[in-house]
Amino acid sequence: MSARRLLVLGGIALILTGMIFGDIFAIFTLHQNAARVGANLAAAAHAALAGKRGEVFANFQNVGSFLENRGTKVDTHVHMIDFGYLALLLAVLQPWVSFRESAKKKLAWVFLVGGWLLPVGVFLIHYVGLSYSPSKTIGLASMAADLGGLLVLVVTVACLFGLWRYGPQRGTTGVADSLLADRSASGQILFVGGLMLVLLGFLHGAYYAGADLYRQEARDCALLSEMSAGAAAGASTVVDQALGEYGELQGHKAVNIAAHAHAIEFGMLAVLLAFFQPYVRLREAWKKRWAAVLLLGSLSLPVCVFLEMRYGLVAGGIADFAGLLVVVALMAMWMGILRYAGALDAPSEPGVIAGAS
Repeated sequence: MSARRLLVLGGIALILTGMIFGDIFAIFTLHQNAARVGANLAAAAHAALAGKRGEVFANFQNVGSFLENRGTKVDTHVHMIDFGYLALLLAVLQPWVSFRESAKKKLAWVFLVGGWLLPVGVFLIHYVGLSYSPSKTIGLASMAADLGGLLVLVVTVACLFGLWRYGPQRGTTGVADSLLADRSASGQILFVGGLMLVLLGFLHGAYYAGADLYRQEARDCALLSEMSAGAAAGASTVVDQALGEYGELQGHKAVNIAAHAHAIEFGMLAVLLAFFQPYVRLREAWKKRWAAVLLLGSLSLPVCVFLEMRYGLVAGGIADFAGLLVVVALMAMWMGILRYAGALDAPSEPGVIAGAS
């Protein structure tokens, strides 16, 4: 197995794990966590109305704990997927990294260790805290996460140095990389579909920023002011109304940002996977089917996330099913890449592009 295929397999495994974890978190934790945050925020406001300082402090402590729980889960999900994307990008560039194949494989392993260590460490922060830590401010889980990030950073810098070293060798015979020169139907489907998803995400983000974002930010500040004024005046009705509107506003912001981000992320995933279709040891008909399934799920998920505020659990359930489609298609491609054994895996020396023809 070459360093390139090792990075591809490891990167897709990180993305798969991150997506499965994200689906589980969304179904069993996210909405319940948001409800608890809202309930404690409301309880804190009513405690302020009653002048109960201790209850206000306790409720805000609960809010902080719930937000930390949510934040570490979201960071775990995001870092796994982002490191998977970075692994795929480094895999594309491997032929131009001017190191021996043995050195590149070691770098790939170090990258994957760091890529797993950071999100696992972040996940454990909420549960481990400062227990058994030699530091009074940084827990063992945070230290593990920092070490993982350092490993990923070192490998990325090393690969950039290898790319820079390749520059003086450009005088050698220029030949195309067979993997990147592939023009199979499945690769074209993924490439075109991915670019369309990225464009859709950009357009939605531009519209949201121009039409809603600044208005919602102003409304955010206004509602917080209303809550404070209502609590100071002892007007519980004003506080309750402001809390309800504030929760709805945060929901609108969340679904718009999530739809924008997921469309772009899935589009970039499809584009990166298009480069590695020659590694997928499946019949071309099945490669096209899995590409279509991946794009169907990639489009349906952000659309249904966007519609969650209007259609509630129905849209949320369809979004979760769309995520499952992406996971299944990605797993099928991962299995095909694992089965591969061919010329594209032939090791290359510095300055020679593997699999060249």
